[in-house]
Amino acid sequence: MEVADAAAGLGDGLAVVGAGPAGLAAAARLAARGAGRVEVLEREPGAGGAPRSCGHPGFGADARGRALDGPGYARRAVRAAVRAGAVLRTGVSVVGWAGPLALETAAPTGPETLVARAVVLATGARERSRPARLLPGTRPEGVLTAGELHRTVALFGPRPERIGRRAVVVGGGPTATHAVRLLRRAGVAVAAVVREERYAAALGVPVLAGTAVTELTGRGRLAGVTVRDRHGAGRAIRCDTLVLTGDWIPEHDLARAGGLPLTPTTRAPLVDASLRTGVPGVFAAGGLLHGGTPAVRAAAEGRTAAEAVWTHLNGGA
Repeated sequence: MEVADAAAGLGDGLAVVGAGPAGLAAAARLAARGAGRVEVLEREPGAGGAPRSCGHPGFGADARGRALDGPGYARRAVRAAVRAGAVLRTGVSVVGWAGPLALETAAPTGPETLVARAVVLATGARERSRPARLLPGTRPEGVLTAGELHRTVALFGPRPERIGRRAVVVGGGPTATHAVRLLRRAGVAVAAVVREERYAAALGVPVLAGTAVTELTGRGRLAGVTVRDRHGAGRAIRCDTLVLTGDWIPEHDLARAGGLPLTPTTRAPLVDASLRTGVPGVFAAGGLLHGGTPAVRAAAEGRTAAEAVWTHLNGGA
């Protein structure tokens, strides 16, 4: 598609950046409303977002009341958006702005500029990696975020030779719980869960509350970690896998490049109760605003953003 054709094709339409729960829900609601052409731009080869790699339940239920796992939830969300009339384009990266509501994209067919009447940012968040957490020590293999763990299992199956034999999980909350369960299903022993908060729920494995990982050891492959409690007492734990959970970073590169005001703490776009950003016609929802958002809540925010877009298109304040 030529640049001119792309701009003309979406000039009266809407752009949704990100095909995760929030983006798909927003697109489905807007398309069903008859808001014009709704294009969902997703840089990954498949739509559905993080749930595609999460093989555990906890994503609501289907029409028969059966619990949905992540892939099932993702497939349902994709179907809903397509049936409503939204256009899903995967493998398309939004790399910048050519104007307040004009997106510069890189697609397999070449660069495009898409001009829209409104833009919904649903780019999600990522977990802070080992370098970003400034963990000292060597740089061995075997250090993963929870997202990387889920993707590894989704691609290769629950095979210890792909993951490791003995793991330490850092963090708390549902993300750490799911990581522990996934590791144990894969036959990986969980040596401990380490979290800085003083209180932690029982997970069936040793939980070291009020403790932090302070050093990694090992050459080639992780051999162990050193942890210290709030009093400074340290101990070594033997492991060949370290899973880092939580500590989310909004995928805010596009928001920042567009000049959107960001919150001073999380660096997520600043929004009002209707999920409008500081730039007229640009809205934000889901994990981009608060990392680790459950898929069902992110989808609800996507629908809230869609209603705000609809009001905006019809001249509402």
